Amino acid sequence: MRVTKFEHATLTLFNAGKTLVVDPGSFTAPLGELESVVAIVITHEHPDHWTSDHLDRILGTFPGIPVYGPEGVAKAAAEYDITVVHPGDVVEVEPFRLEFFGGRHALIHESVPVVDNVGVLVNDEFYYPGDSYAVPEGREVKLLAAPVGAPWLKIGEAMDFVLAVAPRRVFGTHDLTLSVAGRDSGRFRLGWAAEQHGGELVNLDPGDSTDV
Repeated sequence: MRVTKFEHATLTLFNAGKTLVVDPGSFTAPLGELESVVAIVITHEHPDHWTSDHLDRILGTFPGIPVYGPEGVAKAAAEYDITVVHPGDVVEVEPFRLEFFGGRHALIHESVPVVDNVGVLVNDEFYYPGDSYAVPEGREVKLLAAPVGAPWLKIGEAMDFVLAVAPRRVFGTHDLTLSVAGRDSGRFRLGWAAEQHGGELVNLDPGDSTDV
């Protein structure tokens, strides 16, 4: 399975000739030509994780594919047919097995409403928590996409999240609001956390891929 990072929080996963799109949001450029998209996952309703433009473009090319997200996404994107998923749900959309975790977005501030958020484990190998520190308890994660910059993020908490997941490899995501220096500093810290359990950092810039 090949994982490709795009700007900010958008990812694609490619396996057996099929593509899964995750969090195509407002900070991400149009994804261009995608091959055989079978599903879209939206972890939560904030616009940096989904836009109508992205959904229209993808669904226009691949009509009828399922779009998975929590209840908050279904309400925010009411004009689309969203398949609501909850923590603990498992969905099979060949060749991908999706298991969902968490339930709530990380706290930004007491004045900002906390929205629904699901993390997604794909094929028992790749995990992305959305905007949360939800840990896929009891799972051995081969590759982790860990948020590295956000209004809700403290780098020490992000490091603790990586320590708790203990992936074999980690790369930073949710990073477009950072300077290059801030992004690289955050990546270094995530790498240190991964190394404590024998893992390693993978540096992925927009358009870069790695295999699981």
